[in-house]
Parts: sequence; structure tokens; C-alpha cells
Amino acid sequence: MQKKHVISIIVLLSLIICTISWLYVPGKTKSEGQINNATVFVHGYKGTKNSFGNMLNRFEDKYGWGQRALVYSVSSSGNLDVNVYGKENVTAPILVHVIFENNRASIQDTSAWLAKLLEHMKETFQFNTVNLVGHSMGGLVTMDFIETYQNERVYPKVNKLVTIGVPFDGIYNEDYFRIHQDPAAEDLKPDSEALKKLHLNKDVIPEQLKVLSIGSTGDSVAVPQSVGTIKNIVLEPQLDYVMIHDYTLGHSELHEDTRVDKMVYSFLNPKKNGQIEQ
Repeated sequence: MQKKHVISIIVLLSLIICTISWLYVPGKTKSEGQINNATVFVHGYKGTKNSFGNMLNRFEDKYGWGQRALVYSVSSSGNLDVNVYGKENVTAPILVHVIFENNRASIQDTSAWLAKLLEHMKETFQFNTVNLVGHSMGGLVTMDFIETYQNERVYPKVNKLVTIGVPFDGIYNEDYFRIHQDPAAEDLKPDSEALKKLHLNKDVIPEQLKVLSIGSTGDSVAVPQSVGTIKNIVLEPQLDYVMIHDYTLGHSELHEDTRVDKMVYSFLNPKKNGQIEQ
């Protein structure tokens, strides 16, 4: 009986050790390869997979600045379809490509979809921190997310935000709204409730958040004056503000420009060289 008792204890201890190992080791392996330095790219009004597609191709294939490991497609009803690329343990900086099927939805709705997506990233892939990059209305959406969804138990913490050609004071061209008439266009009008909300809620922006805002004198949609009103939202010590003086660099050309590539990469990775191969 005593021998049988000893054997039972040994078996029990072995099961406990195996259980602990099974629970601990996979979590550690997953976190080491997938959490660090994830950057989420959010397109703007009427954007498609091509909006940030070329920039991400350059980051991944031309410069070797990261790996497009996740591509999220968000349906008009907010359902998520995610494609995972690459090896199980990704060591390169992770690039996340976001595509909204309804690319004319309001800032509030799109922000809610982004929140759902980031919640999925945290729950499914254990991302605890992310950077956000938004072009045009995508920058307004990312700012709305930061102001509205701050529960780090549910969503990843945002370390850095890059806004490219973002009209924080709206689009001043009245002719623009004769052509564009939908919820997003309403939010892009100066003095819209959505833009007022971003300015009114500026005090909830975390002090540790670092922000880079890039504009161009050639942008006729997000004109420099409108881009510059980010200074009324983000505190000066947190903000890097760059206005490119180039009258040939238009709104949609901003995310195709190699100067912008380097600004984005250098801001997100200040300890790395970020040289562009010609």
C-alpha cells in the first residue's frame, strides 16, 4: 500500500508540473515574437487597400522596416475578417493593415470599429501596445479612439500616433461638400460635432502619448491651417509637427512620398537609422 501511495504522489506531481509547463511556455513564446512594436495603419475617407498598400509594400519589401503580419478587413456591419501572414514567431516590427468596407461612415462609427479591431488584437494575439498611423480622416478616427477608448484591460495601450494630412479643423473647400454627401463628409465640415468633440475632449489624451503630425503646403484638402490646429489638441511637449513645403505634394500623394516614409519610420523607431535605399 505504501509503495502504491508513493507512486500516486509521483504521478500527481508529474501532472502538476506538466500542466504548469503547458500553461506557461506557450504564452511566453507567443508574447516574445508578437507583441513588440506593432503599428496599425488606418486609411481615410473613401480609402481602400491601396491607400496604405504602397507604403506598406515599401516598408516591408524595399526598406526591410517591418513585416505586414496582419490584414484586417472590417465589414459595413463591423464584422472582422483577419488574415495572418508570416511565421509563428515574428521578429521584425509588425505592420497591421486595416481596410474598412464602409469607407464613408462617420468618425464615431469608424472609431468604434477600430476599437473592436484593437480589442481583437489584444485578446487574440496578446498585443499590449501599438502605434497608430492615420491618413486624412483616418487620423481623426485614431484620435477619437484615443480619446474615447482608454481601458488598457480591453485595448492595447497606444504608444505613438502619426497623423498624415489630417484636417483637424475640417475641410474648408465648400465645393468639396457639393460632391461628397454622406456621414463622413458631414463630420469633415468645419465646426461639425465630431470635430468639436475632438477639441473638447483633448484633456483626456494621455500625457505620455507622443504624436507626429505631417502636412504639406501642396495639400488642397487638408490645408496647412487646418492641419495645424492639432496644436490646439495635443500639448506642445508631446507633439512633433512637420509641414513639408512642396506645392506639388498633394493630399493623396502624402502616403506615396519617400520623405514621409522616413519621417514615419524615424519617429516610430528613433534608435534606428532608417536610411532609404535608392
